[in-house]
This record gives sequence, C-alpha cells and structure tokens, in this order.
Amino acid sequence: MTSHITYVCLSAVDPLLFSECLSQDRKVRALPLSGHVGLDALPDQLVNKSLGQGFCFNLLCVGETGIGKSTLMNTLFSTDFENLESPHFEPRGKLRARTYGLRENGVQLKLTIVSTIGFGDQMNQQDSYQPIVDYVDAQFESFLQEELKIKRSLHNYHDSRVHVCLYFIAPSGHSLKSLDLVTMKKLDRKVNVIPVIAKSDTISRAELHSFKMKIMSELVSSGVQIYQFPTDDETVAGINGVMNGHLPFAVVGSTEAINVGNKLVRGRQYPWGVVQVENGSHCDFVKLREMLISVNMNDLREQTHARHYELYRRCRLQEMGFRDTEPNRKPASLHQTYTARRQEYLREFHGVEEEMKQMFVQKVKRTEAELKDAEEELQFRFERMKRLHQQEKKRLEEKRRILEEDMNSFNKMRAAVELLQAPSFSTAGKKDKDHKK
Repeated sequence: MTSHITYVCLSAVDPLLFSECLSQDRKVRALPLSGHVGLDALPDQLVNKSLGQGFCFNLLCVGETGIGKSTLMNTLFSTDFENLESPHFEPRGKLRARTYGLRENGVQLKLTIVSTIGFGDQMNQQDSYQPIVDYVDAQFESFLQEELKIKRSLHNYHDSRVHVCLYFIAPSGHSLKSLDLVTMKKLDRKVNVIPVIAKSDTISRAELHSFKMKIMSELVSSGVQIYQFPTDDETVAGINGVMNGHLPFAVVGSTEAINVGNKLVRGRQYPWGVVQVENGSHCDFVKLREMLISVNMNDLREQTHARHYELYRRCRLQEMGFRDTEPNRKPASLHQTYTARRQEYLREFHGVEEEMKQMFVQKVKRTEAELKDAEEELQFRFERMKRLHQQEKKRLEEKRRILEEDMNSFNKMRAAVELLQAPSFSTAGKKDKDHKK
C-alpha cells in the first residue's frame, strides 16, 4: 500500500484542504514557518481577480401575471429594468430572460432576470410548471455540455444556471394554491426556492402572521424543501438563523419617492398613510434584500453548483452509462466505460438497423402485393369493360343493319309508288290540254 504524507504549514492550514486530506485517509503533518513567505496575500489575489472578472447572478421570478414581479425587481436593485406588459390570455405559460450589467463601488454584476409570463392564467393548470422545469434543466444541460467539451472555455462562459427562485405567493390570507405547492415541489430539487408574499400591504398584520404560519405548515406537510439560510458559518450564523424564522418574507415593491417627514422614501401612498418599502415594521423588503444580496448571494451560487447542478450532472452521467466504481468496487475507467457504452450503442444501432431493414422488406412485399392485387383488379375491370364494349358494338351494328334494311325497303317502296303515280300524271295532263282547245 502506498503511503501518502501531506505537509501543511501551520499558518496556511485550509479547513477544506484539511478535511479533504482526512477524507482520503492521508497523513497530514503540520510544519512551522521560520519566516514570511507571502501565503497571506492569496486572499487579496483572489479578490482582485474576482473584481476584474465580475460576478454573475441569475434570478428566477415565478408568479401569476400582475402580482408585482417586475416592480419588486426594480425596487430590489434600485433601477428601472425594461418592463413589458404581459397579457392574461397566453395559451401556455412561458419564460422571458433579460440580462443586465450592474456596477456598484467597482463591483461588476451580470444579472439575469427570468420572469414567468402567463403562469397559472390557463383554465387547465395541470402542466403550468413544466416550462419552468424545462428552462432550469436546459441551463444545467448547457453547462454540462460545455464541461464535457474537449476544448472548454469555462472562464468566459456565461453561466445561465438559475441561482435562486423567488416564488411569489398571492396575499389571499387563507392557504397556498395547489399549483403553488406542486410547482415548488417540482423546483426544490433543482433550484434554491425562496417564497415571498407579494403585495403584503393588502392584508392586516395579524392576518399576515397567521398566513405565514399556515404557509410554512403546508410546505412542511407537502415535503417542499425551501432554501434555508446557512448557519454553519459563524460570521452569519446568528443573522441567518433569525431570518430563517421570518420566512416567507412579506414584501412590498415600489419605486415611487414619497415625502415623509421632510424625507424622501420609497413607498406606496394610500388615503390613510404611506407604506414605506424600507421600513422593517411595514414589510420584510429590507430583510429579503439583505439576505439575498448582501449576505447569502455567494452561498446561493455555491449551492446551485455543489448541490443542484451536481445532482443533475450525476443523473445525466448515470443515464449515459458512467459510474464511479465497478461492481468489484474498483475505480471505473473512463475509457472502459466509454468503450462499453459505445459497443452497447453499436449493438442497439445494429439491432435497430436490422429491424428497420426487416420492416422495409415487409413493407416492400406488402406494397408489391397491394400493387399486384390492384393490377389484377384493373385487368379484370379492363376485360369486363372490353367485353361490354364489344357487346355494345355488336348491338349497335345489328341496329345499324336493321336500320339500313328498313331504309332500303322504304326506298324501294317509294320508288314503286312513284312509278305507279307517273302514268296517271301524264294522262291528266293531256285531258287538260284538249279541254283548253
């Protein structure tokens, strides 16, 4: 057995490397440093590189038309995205993706917002979730195909995998719709789902608290696993633990600036007062923005890659015939797996080819038999029509003969009559002349 010994400097021990070494049953020996090496500059290098490359974040908004998805996005990122009105009469739900470049204090963010159009507007809502699931899978498949290329370019590849799904719940105050439960259940293994109660200023505070409790109860009873803010990092464990208890967030979106106490605030003006978007006692918008962007954006990206994409990747590679170990627990060889899979495909191909040949031969024979039957039928009809034609010809010739005989008889009779009448005419003429004289 080969012995692996890993030397790790005390001042540069990486917890992830340490746990990886232990998991691989390696011996780790910590060594002290006698002077400055420069390992402490590595984080600065990573920060500078990340600032130069920028970040990408892909956000999926799922909710019925008119629930406030676009308004909340404008409020969340303090800008005005292009908002196209969506009709309520879409025959089938679809998605619209728009990518924008944002910059704040030298940090570049390539933001992609994917919004549902016509979701839940149909009479038959049985498969309303399918376009959303297909879109998420399509982004995973696109990234997987890029990974499997011989010449990859992941450093400048636009990662379009969905990092978080904001699921907008209508503020009914009663319970979740069956479509909401089914859709979130279909998505929870593919994307980080964060439910939000849209337009929460339309129900009272007591109704809102009861509604939140009922939503969480229904999600748990239905087995829907929504995204939980991580508590394993000590720096954010406290705030994330508290915020997990506020889910689902009750939000209000507005880009309108209203003067309240000689101060411009974003909110919604009502006859009885102003609902301030960034006032924690009015709604959970600030909590959502802080959790989504300031605290957990990187964790959402990591969860997408390490959990959801890895699950999709594992299932797809298993479908392709790849595996980690052989039945005898030995590491699987990629070449052997490829060769075996190729031979299997060739056998299937030859089987299908032979089957298609047999089907073609049978179809040709069947077509030839049909053509032969049709030819015989046409020949029979031709012979029958030929006989009928000959019979009709004979009948017409017989009629013609009889007609000619009748005409000859008639002509003979007429000639005889003319001969008989000719002497009487000459005698009558002479008598007339004698009488005149």
